[in-house]
Amino acid sequence: MSDTVARAKPDEELFSIAQRVGERLRARKETVAVAESCTGGLLGAALTDVPGSSAYFLGGVIAYDNRVKLDQLGVPSALLETEGAVSAAAAIALATGVRVLLQADIGLSITGVAGPAEEEHKRAGLTYVGITAPAPAATRYQWDGDRWQNRRYSVLAALGVLDQTLAAMSKP
Repeated sequence: MSDTVARAKPDEELFSIAQRVGERLRARKETVAVAESCTGGLLGAALTDVPGSSAYFLGGVIAYDNRVKLDQLGVPSALLETEGAVSAAAAIALATGVRVLLQADIGLSITGVAGPAEEEHKRAGLTYVGITAPAPAATRYQWDGDRWQNRRYSVLAALGVLDQTLAAMSKP
């Protein structure tokens, strides 16, 4: 038996954006926390692939079930009943909830339908990314990939939203 451990190489595109986001957070001396539903921890994994990420990444909550959204992140049950778990309002509530829970400067969230089938009468690939900085906001996306691709695209989108937000906040 060999003592060599096989190591998976990180996704270069995800790693590049996560590294840039990390540099921006470190320069601003700010922290981020994530709430993930359809991506099941991939966003947190992308952020922690960067060495030194503990300087700015506090952690995350995988809120796959609505009970976690309600009990851990404080998403109002009325919001889930009227808007659904896959909505702009839910994405903002998730980002706000994780920011408060983990006492981060920025909350970032992903909620969506990874696929392959629709859920809540919403098409597979529908995704919302929520962020709390500089003000709570959500962005809607519609992916057309398979389950894995939709999850990866969602993480890329969330990192892109965070990167663009931090870049805009850094401008005088």
